[in-house]
Amino acid sequence: MRHPRVDVSALVGVRTRHPEAIAEAAARRARRPLLNENGRLMIVAADHPARGALGVGDRGLAMANRADLLGRLCLALSRPGVDGVLATADILDDLLLLGALENKVVMGSMNRGGLQGASFELDDRFTGHRPEDIERLGFDAGKLLLRVDYADPGSLTTLEAAARAIDAMAARRLPVFVEPFISRRTPEGRLSNDLSAEAVTRSLAIASGLGGSSAYTWLKVPVTENPDDMAHVMETSTLPAVLLGGEVGDDQEGAYEKWRGALRLPTVRGLVVGRSLLYPADGDVAAAVDTAVGLL
Repeated sequence: MRHPRVDVSALVGVRTRHPEAIAEAAARRARRPLLNENGRLMIVAADHPARGALGVGDRGLAMANRADLLGRLCLALSRPGVDGVLATADILDDLLLLGALENKVVMGSMNRGGLQGASFELDDRFTGHRPEDIERLGFDAGKLLLRVDYADPGSLTTLEAAARAIDAMAARRLPVFVEPFISRRTPEGRLSNDLSAEAVTRSLAIASGLGGSSAYTWLKVPVTENPDDMAHVMETSTLPAVLLGGEVGDDQEGAYEKWRGALRLPTVRGLVVGRSLLYPADGDVAAAVDTAVGLL
């Protein structure tokens, strides 16, 4: 199934002549509970571009075509069982104008300052949605990325900023999804996330304890290098969790198997997946989304 074509001229026309239409669309948007009757979540993620992460596989600028990305998102959001979307303000504003967020869970991406490949990548400042923005727009949750490098003193600043964001979300009774990693620089200077069982366990323990209340905190967790380790890793916290899909390359079936096993664990409540569903190797967005939904 081909994704719908998005009229960029129409979007730009509204943005230039009637920018308040975005807030108006947010105010009248039909909302739903975070969890539906089955207690599971299927969220499509598209917050990568704001961090300069535009690549999918060997296509370095795959996500750079905004009309194409919006069309893929509209198709994904139209599929049965897809609960909502995670994105930055520019993308969510477009989706509001397109009417694609009715009765969907809308998650605002909060920190995008750690640009991919930059010397300051680990100084992941909160340059996206603020808690007050998520509340004002009637969105349903926020998400923050928390990468901790034990060799980088700047990680302490990131930890503190994340804790204060969690406090601000809890004060508004808004869920916040924390995506933690233990990270380090390779000899070439590239940032790498450690997906060993020990590292993921430590990252979950650190994230769970941030802020003055964990009542509204969720964890967004990667599957470990060895998927069989996930049962022990997820014993680290009682906070509800969703699995981070990540980029899977050509091994889509292998990724589905990893997710299937982890989704059976008691604290895991769903999936948040982006590029692997929006840009599958075979190009069939609908089929990729439907298969992921079927895992739940």
